[in-house]
Amino acid sequence: MGYSAIYEAWKADPDRFWMEQAAAIDWATPPSKALFDRGDNIHEWFADGMVNTCWNAVDRHVEAGRGDQVAIIHDSPVSGVTRRITYVNLRNRVAQLAGALRAKGVEKGDRVIIYMPMIPEALEAMLACARLGAIHSVVFGGFAAHELAVRIDDAQPKAIIAASCGIEPGRIVHYKPLLDAAIDQAAHKPDFCVIFQREQEVAHLEEGRDYNWHGFQYGVEPADCVPVEGTHPAYILYTSGTTGAPKGVVRPTAGHLVALNWTMKNIYNVDPGEVFWAASDVGWVVGHSYICYAPLIHGNTTIVFEGKPIGTPDAGTFWRVMSEHKVASFFTAPTALRAVKREDPKGEFVGKYDLSHLRAIYLAGERADPDTIDWTTRVTGKPVYDHWWQTETGWAIAGNPAGIEPLPVKIGSPTVAMPGYDVQILGEDGHELPPGELGAIAVKLPLPPGTLPTLWNAPERFRKSYLDHFPGYYETGDAGMKDADGYLWIMARTDDVINVAGHRLSTGAMEEVLAAHPDVAECAVIGVTDELKGQLPMGFVCLSAGVDRPHDEIARECVKMVRDQIGPVAAFKLCAVVDRLPKTRSGKILRGTMVKIADGQDYKMPATIDDPAILDEIRAAVKPMGYGG
Repeated sequence: MGYSAIYEAWKADPDRFWMEQAAAIDWATPPSKALFDRGDNIHEWFADGMVNTCWNAVDRHVEAGRGDQVAIIHDSPVSGVTRRITYVNLRNRVAQLAGALRAKGVEKGDRVIIYMPMIPEALEAMLACARLGAIHSVVFGGFAAHELAVRIDDAQPKAIIAASCGIEPGRIVHYKPLLDAAIDQAAHKPDFCVIFQREQEVAHLEEGRDYNWHGFQYGVEPADCVPVEGTHPAYILYTSGTTGAPKGVVRPTAGHLVALNWTMKNIYNVDPGEVFWAASDVGWVVGHSYICYAPLIHGNTTIVFEGKPIGTPDAGTFWRVMSEHKVASFFTAPTALRAVKREDPKGEFVGKYDLSHLRAIYLAGERADPDTIDWTTRVTGKPVYDHWWQTETGWAIAGNPAGIEPLPVKIGSPTVAMPGYDVQILGEDGHELPPGELGAIAVKLPLPPGTLPTLWNAPERFRKSYLDHFPGYYETGDAGMKDADGYLWIMARTDDVINVAGHRLSTGAMEEVLAAHPDVAECAVIGVTDELKGQLPMGFVCLSAGVDRPHDEIARECVKMVRDQIGPVAAFKLCAVVDRLPKTRSGKILRGTMVKIADGQDYKMPATIDDPAILDEIRAAVKPMGYGG
């Protein structure tokens, strides 16, 4: 069957389609049906089934006689280490860690925060939680103490699993002091912490609270897999919200298993036993779905890469990893390839390596610009597929179904909607727009398996964020259009979340930090176009009356505050002091117009602006920072 036939089969009988996909998963108790409609636009998948994620990702492959297959390759140019962990070895390590967590009181439904770099132990911690039915929440290792504290207070974990440090080119990132500071700041205190001590830095352990990873596991009984309800949360993953307060996306266990397993062959075109590599981080949704869970559920070998696209040691790192480990399918963000292209514009490093096993390259996390796709296709000779999804969905809304049939690539489009997603372009009145017209991208409910059913402890915020604006639809927060062939085109965000090197960050959260500066009366943060990172945040601050300190000194302090509180991942380094911000007469800051000025684009003078002369001041402010055309 081709793509169109499969998509139509799903549309004609969604329950039958997803029950057929569910047959590929091992169930303790099989579900009686796929979809459970709870009314009021709330839906659940495989709700009466009982299942365990860790069993499906690890144990069943061992039971099927494939225990000697490599499950995880750790390739770490920053530490000079390459390790291979087989499925049987992974099962033993995960069962032991789960047993140690259980001995300290961690049970089904308890939360565990994981704060680790790109090491196999991060995946083992995730799988150990899944083994017990505990709910993990991985926090990116680059986040500052304040951001970690906010997540501790929201998730209220019984335990935190962390590493002593992360390794960046040329420096050690001290995780343990950040963890200690976060626990000090948080109102909620975990019962205990488990620290994986890396040889690059041995951290101080607080007596009575902190345990060494290895000592903690000594002599305990390994834990068996605990079956959980299909709707039981597998994990909470925090994503930036427009208010600056993080949104805890909940991932339901059974739908997650079924959907991710389906994607590995149908989208990424890999068979069990082949090597799949997503060059992301376990702190982001790509790391959850396509470093940890999907490849292991499907029986692939997954790569945990601890390095950078350039500088570890050069712009050939990606190609080396693919060649050495015989990668069949590769997934990264356009930012990473832009960095490689800037260092190696002629693609000379590609020729040093054997990419014969590689079938295709997949891009997501931000819009893939045509230059990057053209360059990558040309230097590798491989198809490059853009695809589009969100933290909230956990897997692709739109993509090129290469494992079913590769569709013609239209550069700039993530191709077509995947089965499970009825994607429509809506006008403000909620009616579907014709092909070629720009509108809000929405998905007709119900969303498919594996997508978020709610936000952690925030059902009303879930409705307000996603369901209320267009009744009967999930609002993606993106704007775009469909063409006459049904291809989707993603044009812009409709809120204030910006995309820095594939990391979605809230400008609202940055504004909250800037507003806390004692000399700042008012501020705005916008996302400006950056050739390498896609977008960079740019801050504008208005000073309180009577402040006569040097403006560049205040700007430097503002940059430091954001970097300290949001973390280096925000890449916040552009900040200007201005007299006023352009506003509508009702007081709304004209951020969209400010973005156009900074990006050097033409713009229409907003009819509601209170003083057009202010736009000249913004133009003058962005020039010294190298923006404004």
